[in-house]
Amino acid sequence: MSCSPIIQRTIEYIEKNLHEELTLESVAQFAGFSKFHYHRVFHKEVGVTASEYIRYRRIANAANMLLYTDEKILDIAFYYRFESQESFTRSFKKYYRLPPGQYRRIIGKLTMQREETGMNQEQVLKGWNMSGSHPANYKMGVDREVFHKGNASGFLKSVTVQSEGEFATMMQQFKADKYAGKRLKLSGFLKAKAVNGFCGFWMRVDDSLGDVLQFDNMSDRPVTGDQEWNQYSIVLDVPANGAVISFGVLLSGSGTVWIDELKFEEVGKDVPTTNIDYKGELREEPVNLSFED
Repeated sequence: MSCSPIIQRTIEYIEKNLHEELTLESVAQFAGFSKFHYHRVFHKEVGVTASEYIRYRRIANAANMLLYTDEKILDIAFYYRFESQESFTRSFKKYYRLPPGQYRRIIGKLTMQREETGMNQEQVLKGWNMSGSHPANYKMGVDREVFHKGNASGFLKSVTVQSEGEFATMMQQFKADKYAGKRLKLSGFLKAKAVNGFCGFWMRVDDSLGDVLQFDNMSDRPVTGDQEWNQYSIVLDVPANGAVISFGVLLSGSGTVWIDELKFEEVGKDVPTTNIDYKGELREEPVNLSFED
């Protein structure tokens, strides 16, 4: 059984309570697991322990407050449950290589310079392309104010969208050779705001003729409305004749979606695929050809 839905619910719980007291015991209790089982499951699904996740999310939110508010460093430290400014500084330097005060001065100045320069999309989104039914009605870019970890995230948002049927995708493609015959997992963190259609990650495996071999766009588990940062994943088999792997984030209708910390990893056959099998919907034979039924 996949534990992803349980982990997603607990990440949502963590995100809503980052400024409250959070312990491994309390989060495991929320998930309905023992502390030790939850520790193993969370680490397997997310790649870090729950305690480490809580710590770096608090630090990331604190970094945002340092750049975009005038709150005192001590107040920020206490808000995110650090016992002292010294312990906050030690943890902050681990992730950002600078103490909070220097980070506010140096990175804040660089952020202002970037905003004044107004870098174009090609510069800020190296490797990413825009596609979809109405890409001109959307905008993609880098957001240095909203991020899950580090200093920035990628975003895709509607600008002049007229209906839910319109969509755009921020995407990349790469050769499938390295993963031929393997099961591949794409995972990452996604945040949504005012999405009135749906959004989600997607991945597709094509052969050399452009025929689709494997595909999933999270249409059976869409992200809608307002959703805080959470982890989502797609798992597909890459057939031996796979030639191209395409992936990205899809936004249908209006709203904004942010993505961060995407990664690919080979997984075992014990991890179920999320492939959408359209062939399974086909009948064995034609029916009702005389329209009498």
